[in-house]
Amino acid sequence: MTSDLLAPLDLAFWNIESAEHPMHLGALGVFSAHSPTAGAHAADLLASRAAAVPGLRMRIRDVWRPFSFRPSAFGGATRETDPDFDPLHHVRLHAPTADFHVDAGRLMERPLERGRPPWEAHVLPGEDGTSFAVLFKFHHALADGLRALTLAAAVLDPMDMPARRPRPEEPKGGLLPDVRKLPGLVRGAVSDVGRALDIGASLAVSSLGVRSSPAFAAEATGTRRTAGVVLDLDDIHRVRKSEGGTVNDVLIAVVAGALRRWLDERGDGSEGVRPRALIPVSKRRPRTAHPQGNRLSGYLIRLPVDDPDPLGRLGTVRTAMDRNKDAGPNRGAGAVALLADHVPTLAHRLGGPLVSQAARLWFDILVTSVPLPSLGLKLGGNPVTEVFPLAPLARGQALAVAVSTYRGQVHYGLVADARAVPDLDRLAAALTAELEALITACGS
Repeated sequence: MTSDLLAPLDLAFWNIESAEHPMHLGALGVFSAHSPTAGAHAADLLASRAAAVPGLRMRIRDVWRPFSFRPSAFGGATRETDPDFDPLHHVRLHAPTADFHVDAGRLMERPLERGRPPWEAHVLPGEDGTSFAVLFKFHHALADGLRALTLAAAVLDPMDMPARRPRPEEPKGGLLPDVRKLPGLVRGAVSDVGRALDIGASLAVSSLGVRSSPAFAAEATGTRRTAGVVLDLDDIHRVRKSEGGTVNDVLIAVVAGALRRWLDERGDGSEGVRPRALIPVSKRRPRTAHPQGNRLSGYLIRLPVDDPDPLGRLGTVRTAMDRNKDAGPNRGAGAVALLADHVPTLAHRLGGPLVSQAARLWFDILVTSVPLPSLGLKLGGNPVTEVFPLAPLARGQALAVAVSTYRGQVHYGLVADARAVPDLDRLAAALTAELEALITACGS
């Protein structure tokens, strides 16, 4: 049985989970169906293909024996092959539905079973027989967005993937470091301390001076609602070419403007509201010791929700993102996740509940980008027409936004606490209205 220790950030995700706040990410793929039985056929295909994907056979088990691995691993967890893996425990066919997002929200509420490989694929046939959807759920300790994409693509129809280079063998060493490396290790430790102090100071400053909104906070109800919006990528490029910056700058500015519209329409008001948005940044390197592990940092920016000018909002976002990029992903309040590498495994275990409650103090809303392949995907000959990424919702937070581009379209996936945000569809509509306002404002 193969196994490896969870990377520190994976372990953190595993330990901060609760029944009300499961730490799985998702993707809702909508397929055009060639027949009314296409959904049932898709479920059969997924189950048969899952058995041949090693990454889908991996479960997570706690380590409580001090000498099972290294003494420092006590209280950690391993990722290992499940000898009793059965795809039928993970792939489920549901009754026909009239609204994929309603069912996806209900299914996102349910934590993954921790005793089995932590992933699921839910097949949702459409009532009209012309489409079906598949909701993939992967625990964040099993996969980040890129890894989840790789696992999902492995059970869809074949697509061109770049060949993987063999990972160089890790040098073997003893319990003590090589004395020739000590000066570098000392410098690294000093650098780590300085970085930690910088991140802590930045985090303290980030929470000062600007009004947030109760719309971004929630009690632990455990309920979920999802919504999706499809925009034209050409429209995003028109704004970018007119005003400069990056596609990502425009996508974030669209979120800021949509939040302004939504808050004003629901009567909460946007005056003085500048919520802290966490923009995750992947630091994964293919040749690290934990190729499947999460390696994330992030940028923290204030969304200019209180600015009435669409182009002003875009300019503010662009300036903030440029400033973050100049500083790099290892500095600033958004880089808190990097500190997980320096926390002992047992501390992750004991401190998980406390850390989960601190997310609200760190950021107000998550805005994350999930990469998707440029080539089309199919399942059983049925093409994917839409893909909505769905991010986890941290304790004390009411809303998370994920965005992907797929075949010339931008797909926003919204996840919200259903009780705190019963009007999520209105926020979805505001995204479309905001892009139209940007196009008008820049004269494109």
